[in-house]
This record gives sequence, structure tokens and C-alpha cells, in this order.
Amino acid sequence: MLYYLFEYLDKTLNMPGAGVFQYITFRSALAFLLSLLISTIFGKKIINFLRNQQVGETVRELGLQGQTQKAGTPTMGGLIIIIATLIPVLLFTKLNNIYIILLIVTTLWMGTIGFVDDYIKIFKKDKAGLKGIFKVIGQVGLGIIVGSVLYIHPGVTVRQDTLKGSIMINQTENVINEVPIEEKSTATTIPFLKNNEFNYAELLAWMGDGYEKWAWLIFIPVVIFIITAVSNGANLTDGIDGLAAGTSAISVLALGIFTFVSGNIIFSSYLDIMYIPNSGEMTVFIAAFVGALVGFLWYNSYPASVFMGDTGSLTIGGIIAVLAISVRKELLIPLLCGIFLAENLSVVLQVSYFKYTKKRFGEGQRIFLMSPLHHHYQKKGYHESKIVTRFWIVGILLAILSIVTLKLR
Repeated sequence: MLYYLFEYLDKTLNMPGAGVFQYITFRSALAFLLSLLISTIFGKKIINFLRNQQVGETVRELGLQGQTQKAGTPTMGGLIIIIATLIPVLLFTKLNNIYIILLIVTTLWMGTIGFVDDYIKIFKKDKAGLKGIFKVIGQVGLGIIVGSVLYIHPGVTVRQDTLKGSIMINQTENVINEVPIEEKSTATTIPFLKNNEFNYAELLAWMGDGYEKWAWLIFIPVVIFIITAVSNGANLTDGIDGLAAGTSAISVLALGIFTFVSGNIIFSSYLDIMYIPNSGEMTVFIAAFVGALVGFLWYNSYPASVFMGDTGSLTIGGIIAVLAISVRKELLIPLLCGIFLAENLSVVLQVSYFKYTKKRFGEGQRIFLMSPLHHHYQKKGYHESKIVTRFWIVGILLAILSIVTLKLR
């Protein structure tokens, strides 16, 4: 909203300094600072409200050090992250940008699913929460919306070759200019490869001429799978104080670098990467989101004063997935979100191996002392603050390696 106000003041009234709002870097800085202030200052008020409403976490006795002491800690703290993200986004972004619209929809959509799940657990006293099938339906529904919009909307275009253009003769100056060609495409980026652009439509090349128009048959299911997998991965990671918020902030910050360079014609040309018009605006959203996560950590670090609950974890996963897909870096998710992947795999392997050994030997055996992975290390006697710090370090290394893929091919 403020963006449009200052745009009016700059272009109509020629107000000195108003033009600075045109710069993504300036608006990103404001968004980060405001979200950080909202999450830290007003976060305490939200926590007190949740405590007064007796929105306390029910903790199962799992034999983990310090677990029982967490009983009664307010949950649904994801509301802090959502509010602290959306207010700066509404103030400082171009609200007609299709990527911003999708991210706002994602935040509200996944936040609602998580809120309903937490509500059932707390107020309906049902520890199972929202049935898994309804969570999946919600995730698939969002995937269909995001995939369809990215596939159909005319504002979602790419330029795979930043030097590629159509010839236009400028008769006034008697010179020949090249006009950039922006096109609809389901192309994405494969990390570490030199010619690293891959189009999902090519998987249907066997269909013959016109196969490109059927690319949605591949693209939309891929979007659905990624949103479902990443949101569930973030949900599983949210198990000890500060883990999900900290690792997510690291991953999102790396995605912010990708959105900034991919949405800038100069940087994308220099780095020889896919140029994605209008995607740079997502940098402002990311700045607000990172500020909200860092502010939330003020209260979620050990010992936590509040838990994010599914309200926060599902929202975080959904946003990361949509950001990665929008900037055509979804194939980088296993590396960038390696913590989420490890947590997910630990659960899948534990359950699968237990069922297999029980069926074959009559008694189930386990690979890990407990899953998800962070609980395995708790069972080994590591303090949760040490586990979180080490997971953050691994997350930073993975983020740096992900950023290096811009040049390392």
C-alpha cells in the first residue's frame, strides 16, 4: 500500500526522496525491520493472549530429557510469524505482482490448515488433530492452485537466454536494438550442470508435434508433490526449540539471493542464469518472512516461551516450496532444505524398516533410537540446544553450497 502512495507522490507531486520506494533493496530492508519489530514487540502480547486462552501444548512422555517441562507452553505461535510477515508485505510490496499474490494465498491457506489442526488438538482435546487425509487434500488443493496459476498466468514468463532477443530497428537513432524475448515456459534449473536448464515439457516429446501444450500434466503434479513434501518436512522438523524456525530462516535467506539475482536482468546476465521478470519482488516478501522467523526465535529459542505449532510449520514449508518453484529452483530443494529431507527420510526409513522386520521376524526393529532424526540425538543424550546449533551449522553449509551452484556447474 505504501508503495503505491509513494509512487504517486514521486510521479505526480515529484516529492523528493519518494522515488526510493522503487528500489527492491530499500523496501526489503524496511520489510525486514518492521517484521522483526512486530514479531518481537507484539509477539509477547500474542503469547500472553495464547496463555490466557490456555492454548498449551500437550506433551507425550517419550523419555526425552526436558520434555515433560514443556507441557503447558503456549502453541499456535505460528500466528506471530504469519502476522509479522503479512503486515510488511501488504505495506511494501507491489500487490498486483502475481508472485506476491501467490505467496499471500499460500501463507493464509497453509496457515488455516495448521490453525485448524492445532485448534482440534487443543480445544477438542484430540491429540491426533486434523485427519491426515484432510491435510493432504489441503496441500494438494494449494498445489493445484499454484501450479495452474504459474502455468497459465501471462505474467509468469522467463528468458532462458539473457542475450536472446528479437531485432528491432530504431529509425530515430538509426541503430539496431535487441528486444528481450520473454516466453511462457515450464523450464527449471538443474544444479551443478553446465547447460542446466530443463523443461518439463520435454518429458512428453514422445507425443509428437504440439506436445508442449500438455506440459501441465507433468508440471502441476510436480508442484503438488513439492508443496506436500516440503510442508510435511517442515512439520516434522518442528520438534525441539528453535530448530524449525532457525533452519527455515537460513533456507529462505538463500532463496532471497536467488530471487534477487533471477529478477535482475544485469545479475542474471552476468551469472548466465534464467531471467525471471517480476520475480525480484519476492525478495521483499522474503525479507519480511526472515524478519518474522528471527523475531519468533526470540521467544522460541531454548527454553521456548511459545511453540509455532502446525500453524507455523505447515505455513513455513508451503512458503519455501512456492518460493523455490517460482524462482525455478525446486530441484535444489533436497540440497537447500537438506535438514527437512533428513527429518522426513528418518521417519520413512524408521517406519518402513520396523514394519518389514516385524513382518519377517515377528518383532519390529528400529534403525534410529527414535524418529524424527533430532529425537534420535536426544535419545543419545545430547542437549537439545546443542542439536539445534549443529543442525543450524549444517543448514548454513547447505545454503552456501546451494548459492555456489549459481557459478559452480
